[in-house]
Amino acid sequence: MRTRWFMAVICLAMLTGLALAQLPASRAKQSLGPNEGQLNILAWPGYVENGSTDKSADWVTGFEKETGCKVTVKVFGSSDEAVRLMNQGGYDLVTASGDATQRLIAGNVVAPINWNLIPNTRNIDRRLLNAPWYVVNGVRYGVPYQFGVNVLAYNTNVFKTPPDSWKVVFEEMTLPDGKSNKGRVQAYYGPIYVADAALYLMRTRPELGIKDPYELNERQYQEVLKLLRQQRTLLQRYWNDANAQVQDFTNEGVVASTTWIFQVNTLKANKRPIDWVVPKEGATGWADTTMLAANSKNSNCAYRWLNWQLTNKVQADIAGWFGSNPVVPAACNTPGSLLPADGCKNQGFNDFDKIFFWRTPTVQCRTQNNQCVPYSRWVSDYIAIQGGR
Repeated sequence: MRTRWFMAVICLAMLTGLALAQLPASRAKQSLGPNEGQLNILAWPGYVENGSTDKSADWVTGFEKETGCKVTVKVFGSSDEAVRLMNQGGYDLVTASGDATQRLIAGNVVAPINWNLIPNTRNIDRRLLNAPWYVVNGVRYGVPYQFGVNVLAYNTNVFKTPPDSWKVVFEEMTLPDGKSNKGRVQAYYGPIYVADAALYLMRTRPELGIKDPYELNERQYQEVLKLLRQQRTLLQRYWNDANAQVQDFTNEGVVASTTWIFQVNTLKANKRPIDWVVPKEGATGWADTTMLAANSKNSNCAYRWLNWQLTNKVQADIAGWFGSNPVVPAACNTPGSLLPADGCKNQGFNDFDKIFFWRTPTVQCRTQNNQCVPYSRWVSDYIAIQGGR
């Protein structure tokens, strides 16, 4: 036993030494070489399209023709899945949300990015420069990709007037059609959804003293869990697949749920009576960053994609297709793109400061005297709630 303990200590020391030896500045690429001919990207659904879903949605083919880098995409459904897959390896880039970026950085899974090798970074929205979810000690571990808001989707045949509160998915109530919401609403299955419940309580129960939905002390956290357990009795299901949720709104009687504008746009395109709203309590959201795997075998193709993704047309097409917002302001006015002239305005581009962007909860927190419940608890407790505990 003592021998095993000693070997474990030695291994830990070796791993720690390795992490210390890989200083951020020394790992950043200093120059570009020949393209490797391939690129493997891990992405949210709808983020990296090659025309196979819809011929009009294609910002991959042009990149492949220009660079000779054949792009392969794997889609993930949650930040936890993205972190797991990146840890397994085999991917060059990942479009990571703020609740994944810090975990990837801390685990030495992603490498620092040399923006000097990416000319189009000069066009990035100033509000996203040096954001804390991808910059550590002044070192950039990625390039902004898109940002957006988690909205409340609703059936316009049921709600003649848009619902003005998240109450419709958190508390049992009679809907305008005279029927209960029980069994007709959904919630997101990822543990980061705990923040949505926290935001609802922050606005509706100010006596709890919640100042930030990602910073919860033990008392506040228990109240949030109580709300989530109550919500579970109302749900048709927890959704984790964007396309499956489209089918649930179409065929399974779902009339309200937190969602992305991507699903709403898809449903509207299919002539379904669905629209979206940001309720009076506000909303959580995401500011996604494209990050380079520390062990990428195709870093030259990766860097050229990082520059390509910041062109106005690509940014506008992604935003128009997914229902997000470009990280390059000039993309908001790109003729011939998938983004309508009023797309940025209608998709929350000007509401940046009102969005509570996803990030990983930690014990150290500003609003609760460094006594916050960490993300590991969010994960285990939310899984337990989904299992009926």
